[in-house]
Amino acid sequence: MKRFMYIMATLSLLSFGSHAQKIEKEMPKGFDQVRSGIATGKLDSISYPSKTVGTTRKALVYTPPGFSKKTKYPVLYLLHGIGGDEKEWLKGGNPQVILDNLYAENKLQPMIVVMPNGRAMKDDRAVGNIFDKDKVEAFATFEKDLLNDLIPFVEKKYPTLTDREHRAIAGLSMGGGQSLNFGLGNLNRFAWVGGFSSAPNTKRPEELVPDPEAAKKQLKLLWLSCGDADGLISFSKRTHDYLYQHSVPHIYYVEPGGHDFKVWKNGLYMFSQFLFKPVDNASLTKYTVLGTPASTNIRNVKYPQILPDNRVVFRVKAPDAQKVQVDLGKKYDMVKDTAGFWTATTDSISRGFHYYSLLIDGVAIADPASESFYGMSRMASGIEIPDKDGAFYAMKDVPHGDIRIKRYLSKATNSWREMYVYTPPGYDKSTDKYPVLYLLHGGGEDQRGWATQGKTDLILDNLIAEGKAKPMIIAMLDGNVSASGLAGFNENVLKAFENELKLGAIPFVESNFRVEADAKSRALAGLSMGGLQTLYAGIKNTPMFSSLGVFSSGWFANNPKLTDPQYAFMKDNASTINSNLKNLWISMGGKEDIAYQNCQIMMKKFDEMGVKYSYSEYAGGHTWPVWRHDLMMFSQVLFK
Repeated sequence: MKRFMYIMATLSLLSFGSHAQKIEKEMPKGFDQVRSGIATGKLDSISYPSKTVGTTRKALVYTPPGFSKKTKYPVLYLLHGIGGDEKEWLKGGNPQVILDNLYAENKLQPMIVVMPNGRAMKDDRAVGNIFDKDKVEAFATFEKDLLNDLIPFVEKKYPTLTDREHRAIAGLSMGGGQSLNFGLGNLNRFAWVGGFSSAPNTKRPEELVPDPEAAKKQLKLLWLSCGDADGLISFSKRTHDYLYQHSVPHIYYVEPGGHDFKVWKNGLYMFSQFLFKPVDNASLTKYTVLGTPASTNIRNVKYPQILPDNRVVFRVKAPDAQKVQVDLGKKYDMVKDTAGFWTATTDSISRGFHYYSLLIDGVAIADPASESFYGMSRMASGIEIPDKDGAFYAMKDVPHGDIRIKRYLSKATNSWREMYVYTPPGYDKSTDKYPVLYLLHGGGEDQRGWATQGKTDLILDNLIAEGKAKPMIIAMLDGNVSASGLAGFNENVLKAFENELKLGAIPFVESNFRVEADAKSRALAGLSMGGLQTLYAGIKNTPMFSSLGVFSSGWFANNPKLTDPQYAFMKDNASTINSNLKNLWISMGGKEDIAYQNCQIMMKKFDEMGVKYSYSEYAGGHTWPVWRHDLMMFSQVLFK
């Protein structure tokens, strides 16, 4: 009979939450106030023996409206902050009122909520210097007290469902860190984990989730929330970034506010409604009020904001404008409010770096809230969209090289020119000589492109630290040697660049940096227009280079006047090209790359002529995420 009652109670709980419900994105105003005429839960104070601490400890327990000892309930363990105790939630958050009101609206699965004292020491009062070493360490000790003392006591005293799928943990500030540390560290005990404004006690994400695949299988829901003005938001964001990179489903919820109960009450309101019900992982990125300021924003500016699903919210003040749009390739109309702010939310934007402009009454301008970059043949705004595969260009705790801006008087053009030069970690302290990669940008860009948009230094720093690339110097050249631009692109323009490379750039580098000045220690690569320059100057001068890299480029199929002489030269010199070049490395950003067809035709010509090459493809089109990946791959085959 008892087993029958247990089964029926379990089925009742499951049927209550058998369908994931649509939940509003923020607690309505006044929801933490007592309502008359509704059923209410009950608060009790309990004492339990703690073998961990060696004393009797206290906790508050909330049982839901209609609580029955004949029904088994799931349990949420709700933790306080560094300055509180088991009564902090009660004093500052009215949790029982919020939960009662949610039950009244049929939005909550019946559950028991336990609010313990997370400072596991004999004198666990929040008195004196709460940051004393022993008091801080007591918050870590609470993990053992929770698992070995409190949970067994609760499950013996109350009718509870004792499997991991019916046990949740969440907390605010220090308790948020505890919840993430203990919950994610004991996924055999907890399936639901929430951190509200998690504090610096939060472990590094690599420690929290060392096995992302296992976490995906075990977690029912992982919740991270914080106020946008909270100085501790970086701890939540770094965890979110790691989870995003490893495709671990979770909610990253950012709202207006600081480190206070306004935020924490909303965290309880939102998180509790998900508990012990089916979860639609596909919808989790929709649950947030605000996005995260883009990393490309100027200092301390909140917009543009990137939402968890990579939609972008743009905002600009232009009270006298008649029409404002955001141009990201696709144009988005912005809507004006009474204060003169224009706002628009885009579709989900693809990973990596994108140029964009604001169109104010038809005039394209750079967004004053964003960093500007030279691209599109002018200064334009840029936005960096999170990339799950972007760890190879992330800032990491590894030795870092330098990017140096060098000006030189070119003998080829008889003019002052500029290049950006990457020197590897340890260059200044070493007496070694290094190989050199000469790296070229695309049309409408200049020598700044690879250094800023391309993140060349971070890519090489990380590869060198991992032993995947040889330490090398990278000279990022200005390929603009003619005023004609792409419209007037012809062999004379290519010849002018070849002269600048041979008479200007290479002699300057070899006279001013410690480099090996031979073919086996030189490589040349470029993207788009720079790829054509590489094809021309590199193929014509294979005795000077051991490797050529052609990214998102290819001889024009519709311009035989330019292209045919290049193929004729290659046909006549195929054996020399093959013997001189260790790598002719060609890459493309998939079929959506605007150079894709030209490249396919070119490679077919190479096959017919017997010119040897290797081909790499990385989806993403004609964009910087592709070219960053190209550099990461190409640099690993150089000078070996």
